[in-house]
Amino acid sequence: MRILFITASRIGDAVLSTGLLAHLAATYPQARFTVACGAPAAGLFRPAPFVERVIPMVKRKRAGHWLDLWKQTVGIGWSLVVDLRGSALGYVVPSLRRRVLKSSWEPKHRLAHLSSVLGLDRALPPVLWNTPEQQAEAVRLLPHGPVLAVGPTANWGAKQWPAERFAQVVQALTAPTGILPGARVAVFGAESERAAAQPLLDAVECVDLVGKVDLATVHACMKRAAFYVGNDSGLMHIAAASGTPTLGLFGPSSEIFYGPFGPACASVRGPRSFEDICHAPDYDYRSQDCMMLDLTVERVAAAAQDLWARV
Repeated sequence: MRILFITASRIGDAVLSTGLLAHLAATYPQARFTVACGAPAAGLFRPAPFVERVIPMVKRKRAGHWLDLWKQTVGIGWSLVVDLRGSALGYVVPSLRRRVLKSSWEPKHRLAHLSSVLGLDRALPPVLWNTPEQQAEAVRLLPHGPVLAVGPTANWGAKQWPAERFAQVVQALTAPTGILPGARVAVFGAESERAAAQPLLDAVECVDLVGKVDLATVHACMKRAAFYVGNDSGLMHIAAASGTPTLGLFGPSSEIFYGPFGPACASVRGPRSFEDICHAPDYDYRSQDCMMLDLTVERVAAAAQDLWARV
Protein backbone atom coordinates (compact mmCIF):
# COMPACT_ATOMS: atom_id res chain seq x y z
CA MET A 1 0.00 0.00 0.00
CA ARG A 2 1.43 3.36 -1.05
CA ILE A 3 0.21 6.70 0.32
CA LEU A 4 1.17 10.11 -1.07
CA PHE A 5 0.97 12.87 1.55
CA ILE A 6 1.22 16.40 0.16
CA THR A 7 1.78 19.02 2.82
CA ALA A 8 2.88 22.60 3.36
CA SER A 9 5.84 24.66 2.24
CA ARG A 10 6.17 26.61 5.48
CA ILE A 11 7.74 24.89 8.47
CA GLY A 12 4.97 25.70 10.96
CA ASP A 13 2.20 24.43 8.72
CA ALA A 14 4.23 21.32 7.90
CA VAL A 15 4.66 20.60 11.62
CA LEU A 16 0.92 21.00 12.17
CA SER A 17 0.25 18.36 9.51
CA THR A 18 2.37 15.69 11.22
CA GLY A 19 -0.41 14.58 13.56
CA LEU A 20 -2.52 13.69 10.55
CA LEU A 21 0.40 11.80 9.02
CA ALA A 22 0.95 9.87 12.26
CA HIS A 23 -2.76 9.02 12.36
CA LEU A 24 -2.58 7.62 8.82
CA ALA A 25 0.50 5.58 9.72
CA ALA A 26 -1.30 4.08 12.71
CA THR A 27 -4.40 3.38 10.63
CA TYR A 28 -2.43 1.74 7.80
CA PRO A 29 0.62 0.18 9.48
CA GLN A 30 1.52 -1.75 6.34
CA ALA A 31 1.64 1.37 4.14
CA ARG A 32 4.71 2.99 2.64
CA PHE A 33 4.52 6.77 2.64
CA THR A 34 5.88 9.42 0.31
CA VAL A 35 5.77 12.96 1.67
CA ALA A 36 5.90 16.01 -0.60
CA CYS A 37 6.59 19.27 1.23
CA GLY A 38 8.49 22.53 1.06
CA ALA A 39 12.25 22.05 1.00
CA PRO A 40 12.81 23.79 4.38
CA ALA A 41 10.49 21.29 6.10
CA ALA A 42 11.79 18.12 4.44
CA GLY A 43 14.14 17.19 7.28
CA LEU A 44 11.23 16.95 9.70
CA PHE A 45 9.76 13.97 7.86
CA ARG A 46 12.86 11.93 7.02
CA PRO A 47 13.24 10.43 10.55
CA ALA A 48 9.69 9.00 10.49
CA PRO A 49 10.14 5.21 10.33
CA PHE A 50 7.22 4.69 7.95
CA VAL A 51 8.28 7.36 5.43
CA GLU A 52 9.92 5.75 2.42
CA ARG A 53 10.61 8.93 0.48
CA VAL A 54 10.51 12.70 0.97
CA ILE A 55 10.15 14.94 -2.08
CA PRO A 56 11.26 18.52 -1.35
CA MET A 57 9.30 21.00 -3.44
CA VAL A 58 11.44 23.94 -4.56
CA LYS A 59 9.29 26.79 -5.81
CA ARG A 60 9.69 27.52 -9.51
CA LYS A 61 8.19 30.03 -11.92
CA ARG A 62 4.82 29.27 -13.51
CA ALA A 63 4.08 26.58 -10.92
CA GLY A 64 6.94 24.50 -12.29
CA HIS A 65 7.36 22.82 -8.90
CA TRP A 66 3.94 21.23 -9.30
CA LEU A 67 4.92 19.87 -12.70
CA ASP A 68 8.08 18.45 -11.14
CA LEU A 69 6.03 16.74 -8.44
CA TRP A 70 3.60 15.35 -11.01
CA LYS A 71 6.47 13.85 -12.99
CA GLN A 72 7.79 12.13 -9.86
CA THR A 73 4.44 10.72 -8.77
CA VAL A 74 2.31 10.08 -11.88
CA GLY A 75 3.93 6.73 -12.65
CA ILE A 76 3.02 5.20 -9.30
CA GLY A 77 -0.27 3.50 -8.49
CA TRP A 78 -1.21 5.13 -5.22
CA SER A 79 -3.62 3.55 -2.78
CA LEU A 80 -4.41 6.94 -1.24
CA VAL A 81 -3.47 10.54 -1.98
CA VAL A 82 -3.93 13.08 0.82
CA ASP A 83 -3.42 16.63 -0.46
CA LEU A 84 -3.39 19.32 2.21
CA ARG A 85 -2.54 22.00 -0.34
CA GLY A 86 -5.85 21.67 -2.18
CA SER A 87 -4.00 21.45 -5.47
CA ALA A 88 -4.99 20.04 -8.84
CA LEU A 89 -2.28 17.42 -8.44
CA GLY A 90 -4.37 15.69 -5.80
CA TYR A 91 -6.84 14.86 -8.55
CA VAL A 92 -4.58 14.01 -11.49
CA VAL A 93 -2.18 11.39 -10.10
CA PRO A 94 -3.55 7.84 -10.27
CA SER A 95 -5.02 6.72 -6.96
CA LEU A 96 -7.68 4.35 -5.66
CA ARG A 97 -8.77 7.04 -3.18
CA ARG A 98 -8.00 10.70 -2.72
CA ARG A 99 -8.65 13.24 0.01
CA VAL A 100 -8.11 16.90 -0.91
CA LEU A 101 -8.42 19.62 1.74
CA LYS A 102 -10.95 22.35 1.01
CA SER A 103 -10.57 25.96 2.08
CA SER A 104 -12.37 26.96 5.25
CA TRP A 105 -12.96 30.23 7.07
CA GLU A 106 -14.48 28.68 10.17
CA PRO A 107 -13.04 30.09 13.43
CA LYS A 108 -11.28 26.90 14.47
CA HIS A 109 -7.71 25.80 14.95
CA ARG A 110 -5.77 24.83 11.86
CA LEU A 111 -5.38 21.32 13.28
CA ALA A 112 -9.15 20.83 13.30
CA HIS A 113 -9.31 22.02 9.70
CA LEU A 114 -6.57 19.58 8.66
CA SER A 115 -8.38 16.69 10.37
CA SER A 116 -11.50 17.42 8.36
CA VAL A 117 -9.79 16.11 5.21
CA LEU A 118 -10.27 12.62 6.64
CA GLY A 119 -13.70 13.37 8.07
CA LEU A 120 -12.38 13.46 11.64
CA ASP A 121 -14.09 15.67 14.21
CA ARG A 122 -11.08 16.16 16.47
CA ALA A 123 -7.78 17.98 16.20
CA LEU A 124 -4.73 15.75 15.96
CA PRO A 125 -1.75 17.23 17.82
CA PRO A 126 1.55 17.36 15.92
CA VAL A 127 4.01 14.47 16.22
CA LEU A 128 7.69 14.58 15.25
CA TRP A 129 10.37 11.92 15.04
CA ASN A 130 14.11 11.69 15.70
CA THR A 131 16.90 9.36 14.74
CA PRO A 132 19.23 8.01 17.47
CA GLU A 133 21.95 10.26 16.05
CA GLN A 134 19.79 13.35 16.46
CA GLN A 135 18.94 12.38 20.01
CA ALA A 136 22.62 11.88 20.80
CA GLU A 137 23.44 15.28 19.31
CA ALA A 138 20.81 16.92 21.51
CA VAL A 139 22.40 15.31 24.58
CA ARG A 140 25.79 16.61 23.49
CA LEU A 141 24.48 20.14 22.98
CA LEU A 142 22.33 20.24 26.12
CA PRO A 143 23.82 17.69 28.53
CA HIS A 144 22.48 19.24 31.70
CA GLY A 145 19.21 20.83 32.77
CA PRO A 146 17.03 22.56 33.43
CA VAL A 147 17.00 24.40 30.09
CA LEU A 148 14.90 27.39 29.07
CA ALA A 149 14.47 27.31 25.27
CA VAL A 150 13.82 30.60 23.49
CA GLY A 151 12.69 31.34 19.92
CA PRO A 152 13.06 35.12 19.46
CA THR A 153 12.56 35.18 15.67
CA ALA A 154 9.74 34.72 13.15
CA ASN A 155 9.31 34.68 9.39
CA TRP A 156 7.72 38.15 9.43
CA GLY A 157 9.11 41.13 11.29
CA ALA A 158 5.65 42.31 12.32
CA LYS A 159 5.15 39.26 14.55
CA GLN A 160 8.66 39.32 15.99
CA TRP A 161 8.71 40.65 19.54
CA PRO A 162 11.86 42.67 20.29
CA ALA A 163 14.84 40.51 21.22
CA GLU A 164 15.71 42.95 24.00
CA ARG A 165 12.39 42.15 25.65
CA PHE A 166 13.06 38.43 25.32
CA ALA A 167 16.29 39.06 27.24
CA GLN A 168 14.32 40.68 30.05
CA VAL A 169 11.87 37.75 30.16
CA VAL A 170 14.76 35.27 30.25
CA GLN A 171 16.32 37.14 33.14
CA ALA A 172 12.99 37.14 35.01
CA LEU A 173 12.32 33.43 34.46
CA THR A 174 15.83 32.33 35.45
CA ALA A 175 16.13 34.64 38.45
CA PRO A 176 16.06 33.15 41.98
CA THR A 177 12.34 34.01 42.15
CA GLY A 178 11.57 32.81 38.61
CA ILE A 179 10.12 29.51 37.43
CA LEU A 180 13.55 28.16 36.43
CA PRO A 181 16.11 29.70 38.78
CA GLY A 182 19.61 29.39 37.39
CA ALA A 183 18.48 27.48 34.29
CA ARG A 184 20.63 27.25 31.19
CA VAL A 185 19.26 29.17 28.22
CA ALA A 186 19.24 27.81 24.66
CA VAL A 187 18.41 30.18 21.80
CA PHE A 188 17.05 28.82 18.51
CA GLY A 189 16.52 30.28 15.04
CA ALA A 190 17.65 30.11 11.44
CA GLU A 191 21.06 31.44 10.42
CA SER A 192 19.29 34.06 8.29
CA GLU A 193 17.65 35.33 11.50
CA ARG A 194 20.87 35.79 13.46
CA ALA A 195 20.81 39.59 13.27
CA ALA A 196 17.31 39.67 14.77
CA ALA A 197 18.35 37.34 17.61
CA GLN A 198 21.69 39.04 18.29
CA PRO A 199 20.47 41.45 21.00
CA LEU A 200 19.29 38.44 23.04
CA LEU A 201 22.50 36.51 22.37
CA ASP A 202 24.51 39.53 23.55
CA ALA A 203 22.41 40.11 26.66
CA VAL A 204 22.29 36.67 28.28
CA GLU A 205 24.68 33.78 28.76
CA CYS A 206 23.28 31.07 26.54
CA VAL A 207 23.82 28.09 24.28
CA ASP A 208 23.71 29.68 20.84
CA LEU A 209 21.99 27.23 18.48
CA VAL A 210 20.90 29.81 15.89
CA GLY A 211 21.50 28.22 12.51
CA LYS A 212 23.60 25.43 14.00
CA VAL A 213 21.24 22.43 14.03
CA ASP A 214 18.72 20.94 11.61
CA LEU A 215 15.04 21.07 12.46
CA ALA A 216 14.70 17.47 13.57
CA THR A 217 17.63 17.96 15.96
CA VAL A 218 15.95 21.16 17.16
CA HIS A 219 13.01 18.95 18.11
CA ALA A 220 15.32 16.56 19.97
CA CYS A 221 16.75 19.56 21.84
CA MET A 222 13.28 20.86 22.68
CA LYS A 223 12.45 17.54 24.32
CA ARG A 224 15.33 18.20 26.72
CA ALA A 225 14.06 21.67 27.63
CA ALA A 226 11.96 22.42 30.69
CA PHE A 227 10.11 25.35 29.10
CA TYR A 228 9.87 27.17 25.76
CA VAL A 229 8.93 30.78 25.04
CA GLY A 230 8.90 32.25 21.56
CA ASN A 231 7.07 34.05 18.79
CA ASP A 232 4.41 32.48 16.61
CA SER A 233 6.68 30.45 14.32
CA GLY A 234 7.62 26.98 13.18
CA LEU A 235 9.90 26.72 16.20
CA MET A 236 6.92 27.26 18.49
CA HIS A 237 5.05 24.38 16.88
CA ILE A 238 8.14 22.15 17.08
CA ALA A 239 8.36 22.94 20.79
CA ALA A 240 4.68 22.09 21.28
CA ALA A 241 5.18 18.80 19.41
CA SER A 242 8.01 17.92 21.78
CA GLY A 243 5.67 18.03 24.79
CA THR A 244 7.68 20.78 26.45
CA PRO A 245 5.53 23.48 28.10
CA THR A 246 5.25 26.06 25.33
CA LEU A 247 4.26 29.72 25.50
CA GLY A 248 3.59 31.42 22.15
CA LEU A 249 3.63 35.19 21.69
CA PHE A 250 1.03 36.63 19.30
CA GLY A 251 0.26 39.93 17.61
CA PRO A 252 -0.70 40.17 13.91
CA SER A 253 -1.47 36.45 13.72
CA SER A 254 -4.30 34.54 15.37
CA GLU A 255 -3.82 32.20 18.30
CA ILE A 256 -7.32 30.88 17.60
CA PHE A 257 -6.07 29.42 14.32
CA TYR A 258 -2.36 28.92 15.04
CA GLY A 259 -1.80 28.83 18.79
CA PRO A 260 0.55 26.14 20.15
CA PHE A 261 -1.59 23.06 20.66
CA GLY A 262 -1.57 20.69 23.60
CA PRO A 263 -2.29 20.46 27.32
CA ALA A 264 1.06 22.10 28.16
CA CYS A 265 0.64 25.06 25.80
CA ALA A 266 -0.58 28.64 26.12
CA SER A 267 -0.66 31.86 24.13
CA VAL A 268 -0.23 35.47 25.18
CA ARG A 269 -0.78 38.78 23.44
CA GLY A 270 -1.07 42.45 24.34
CA PRO A 271 -4.38 44.23 24.93
CA ARG A 272 -5.18 44.35 21.21
CA SER A 273 -6.79 41.36 19.51
CA PHE A 274 -5.72 40.00 16.15
CA GLU A 275 -8.69 41.82 14.60
CA ASP A 276 -7.77 45.09 16.35
CA ILE A 277 -4.29 44.94 14.82
CA CYS A 278 -5.17 43.78 11.32
CA HIS A 279 -8.25 46.01 10.92
CA ALA A 280 -6.51 49.15 12.13
CA PRO A 281 -6.43 52.05 9.61
CA ASP A 282 -2.63 52.05 9.52
CA TYR A 283 -2.21 48.27 9.13
CA ASP A 284 0.19 47.32 6.33
CA TYR A 285 0.74 43.61 5.70
CA ARG A 286 3.98 44.48 3.89
CA SER A 287 5.49 46.17 6.92
CA GLN A 288 8.36 44.48 8.76
CA ASP A 289 7.97 46.71 11.83
CA CYS A 290 6.95 44.94 15.04
CA MET A 291 3.20 45.10 15.68
CA MET A 292 3.51 43.64 19.19
CA LEU A 293 4.97 46.55 21.13
CA ASP A 294 1.90 46.67 23.38
CA LEU A 295 2.85 43.22 24.73
CA THR A 296 4.86 43.90 27.88
CA VAL A 297 7.65 41.94 29.50
CA GLU A 298 5.58 41.70 32.67
CA ARG A 299 2.63 40.19 30.80
CA VAL A 300 4.79 37.54 29.14
CA ALA A 301 6.56 36.66 32.38
CA ALA A 302 3.20 36.36 34.18
CA ALA A 303 1.82 34.11 31.41
CA ALA A 304 4.89 31.90 31.70
CA GLN A 305 4.39 31.63 35.45
CA ASP A 306 0.70 30.77 34.98
CA LEU A 307 1.52 28.03 32.46
CA TRP A 308 4.28 26.63 34.68
CA ALA A 309 1.92 26.49 37.64
CA ARG A 310 -0.71 24.72 35.53
CA VAL A 311 1.54 22.00 34.12
